[in-house]
Amino acid sequence: MQVQSMQFKARAGQKLADQRLQQNLTKLSTKFVSARAAAITEIDFPATREALKARRDRALDTLDVWLETFEREATRRGVTVLYAETTQAAARLIADIALEHGVKKVIKTKSMVTEEMRLNAVLGEMGVQSIETDLGEYILQINDHEAPSHIIAPVVHKDKEEIADLFARTHQRPRLTEIPDMTREAREVLRPHFMTADMGVTGGNFLVAETGSVALVTNEGNEGMCTVMPRVHVAVTGIEKILPTLEDLATAMRLLPRSATGQSTSNYFSVLTGPRGAGDQDGPEHMYVVLVDGGRTGLIGGDFQEMLRCIRCGACMNHCPVYQKVGGHAYGWVYPGPMGSVLTPAYVGIDKALDLPQAATLCGECNSVCPVGIPLSDLLRKLREKQTERHLRPWQERVGLAVWGYFALHPGAYALFTKLAVRVMERMGGKKRMIARLPLGSGWTNTRDMPAPVGRTFRELYAAQRTHIG
Repeated sequence: MQVQSMQFKARAGQKLADQRLQQNLTKLSTKFVSARAAAITEIDFPATREALKARRDRALDTLDVWLETFEREATRRGVTVLYAETTQAAARLIADIALEHGVKKVIKTKSMVTEEMRLNAVLGEMGVQSIETDLGEYILQINDHEAPSHIIAPVVHKDKEEIADLFARTHQRPRLTEIPDMTREAREVLRPHFMTADMGVTGGNFLVAETGSVALVTNEGNEGMCTVMPRVHVAVTGIEKILPTLEDLATAMRLLPRSATGQSTSNYFSVLTGPRGAGDQDGPEHMYVVLVDGGRTGLIGGDFQEMLRCIRCGACMNHCPVYQKVGGHAYGWVYPGPMGSVLTPAYVGIDKALDLPQAATLCGECNSVCPVGIPLSDLLRKLREKQTERHLRPWQERVGLAVWGYFALHPGAYALFTKLAVRVMERMGGKKRMIARLPLGSGWTNTRDMPAPVGRTFRELYAAQRTHIG
């Protein structure tokens, strides 16, 4: 997926003006946020989060050991394990697998790593048909290969009427408006692809080192069709998804569905261990696992290693006041919301995503709901610091921060400056007591008036109040 994060400001402005999008995004709070709040009351959330955080840290602190263990156990069970340093290399590996097995059609489950790889485009260039089978991803694919706007609910930005129009236009069938009828129509269209595909490509929510297994979580059951029906199954995922034991996986599964969709458990949960064996009635003849670095090892041992704990639940974006207003496409790459505002600069370069660390109120809501305790607001601050250190922010902003830094270190100068400033701003407000244009503050006054201060600083008002009480 092409990186367009440098266009965040322009895209965000467009999304804010899109009234239909604004209405569609209310589904985040009315569905995911409220459902999660109810679901986590079923468990001891703080204790479970601390347990999963510790287990994820254990895996990351000795990542090489657990990857070697996974490779050994998966290979022993007949899986071919491949490593890719870059997302481009990972796409080439899957293309080579398709060529080796004479694949003409691929069926896919939702996978954000394959979005990083542009896998559908790569397969299409070599003449291999690639069909998305997650309903949301399928809708986006037939809508001119539109990018997902959410990692769990990729079409949260669209409403039923838009999808009904798309289905009628694409499927050349009468327009349906009832959700059960529309999903049945999608099932009828996708069923022949399930039956005729040569290869299935899935992501991997987790990898289990001790058994060499790949764990998959879905709500539609399409992952079963993609891993059982085709003769070749390829699971592709980031190297950070490793968990040492099945016990670790059990802990993760207490939090993932509750944090993602507000369910106690997902409808479908598969732990896949090797290809079809002697006596097995189903399963692929060949199974591959492609482990992608794609910038992940660059985070190990650094300021942003904690980001690798992420289990891709989407809770941070569901609760983020910025994401709730602009949606996922404004962020310009695979991962939106607070997690994307950290991951995108980390994976593609901080100079290619200058606005994303600023695309947050730092309210801390993402910190409080993260099931693995990632301090997202702290990481965003660190990115802002790095941008300033490298002079990547506009000079006006850097000068402004330098001036603020001076006053913050010199209380006397700060008191004098603010005393003068509030009096000037009071005059600027006029009779309406509203400032329409504020030098150095156009980011506010371009779109709204600013209430004028009363002409005295807080210190002056506080001192007067104390004198009055005394």
